[in-house]
Amino acid sequence: MDKDKEQAMARKGRHIGVVIAVTMLVWLAMTMFIGPAMELPGRYALLFDFAALAGFIYAGVNIFQLWRMRQDS
Repeated sequence: MDKDKEQAMARKGRHIGVVIAVTMLVWLAMTMFIGPAMELPGRYALLFDFAALAGFIYAGVNIFQLWRMRQDS
């Protein structure tokens, strides 16, 4: 495996890790602290949940792509 491909896979892995961590932190902050502090109705909690779900689906697709990249090399 050449060095460029290894660096691309490492970069993609770091990107996935950052997406998962930031999604989780933002979701927790919005549902536990910011939402109740602003006294937002419950329907906004569902909006935050769907946004977090979208972030996790994005990460899952990228994990699958990374897995395929590793198998191809």
